[in-house]
Amino acid sequence: MRNNILIETYRQLFTIRRVEETLLELFSIGLLRGTVHTCIGQEACAVGIIGSLNKEIDIVCSNHRGHGHFIAYCDDIEGLMLEIMGKSNGVCGGYGGSQHLHKNNFYSNGILGGMRPIAVGMGFAEKIKLTGAISVVFMGDGSLAEGNIYEAFNMASLWNIPILFVVENNQYAQSTHYSHEHAGNIAERANPFGIKTEVINGNDVITVQKKSQAIVDQIREESKPQLLFLETYRLAPHSKGDDNRDPNEIELEKTKDPIVVFKHNFKEHGLLEDIENKVNERIQKFLKHLGI
Repeated sequence: MRNNILIETYRQLFTIRRVEETLLELFSIGLLRGTVHTCIGQEACAVGIIGSLNKEIDIVCSNHRGHGHFIAYCDDIEGLMLEIMGKSNGVCGGYGGSQHLHKNNFYSNGILGGMRPIAVGMGFAEKIKLTGAISVVFMGDGSLAEGNIYEAFNMASLWNIPILFVVENNQYAQSTHYSHEHAGNIAERANPFGIKTEVINGNDVITVQKKSQAIVDQIREESKPQLLFLETYRLAPHSKGDDNRDPNEIELEKTKDPIVVFKHNFKEHGLLEDIENKVNERIQKFLKHLGI
């Protein structure tokens, strides 16, 4: 990739990280309404997948842990933070909060796994209309316990719907490891439905972007569903401060942090520091405008 593309990729990664760290800080001082689920540690999944889409026509269906998806989609961090603060000038007028976001072709919902049937229907509609658009639906490993995913797999495969199912396996459903919740290999859940599945490292944004671009192009050409299974890890608590995982495990996973991985592979750290400064300045300017 060219340097300008890599720099923009890092800007998105770092923006998501800093916005979510800021949200946790705002929650701690009582300035947020409702709860907040961050994707800290999973940023490469959002940036890599959404970077492969045609944002003018493709549909993104997110979930309760969707801030990263939203920022990668439209970069409206001010509208997002205002929304989560319950402000009328938030992206959804302050009514949607953290989990119910909508802008253009981006939709999220707080019901665990609730967007999957909707995403299948949206993809089917685009197929009927011959728009060339695809739908993408994000889900976590915990939501594989919900029955509607298998109905969604069946319909998508049976009707050859142009949809990409994305599983972000962050390894935990709140604080329960997936091995204590699911029998068998969860990466193979779509196989019986004839849905092609790829399993990759979800912490390397370049790997995610390249693989998802190839898959998206294939879905668009063949009008058939596929599943991309991303191995990643949630570094922050499930929601706010609730976390009883082994601290040693978390420290080990921090060495695989998407930002750490990116910096290791990108040697011009001075350029990245400039990006970090600009992102921090943007957030501070926004907070100052609000009197915070």
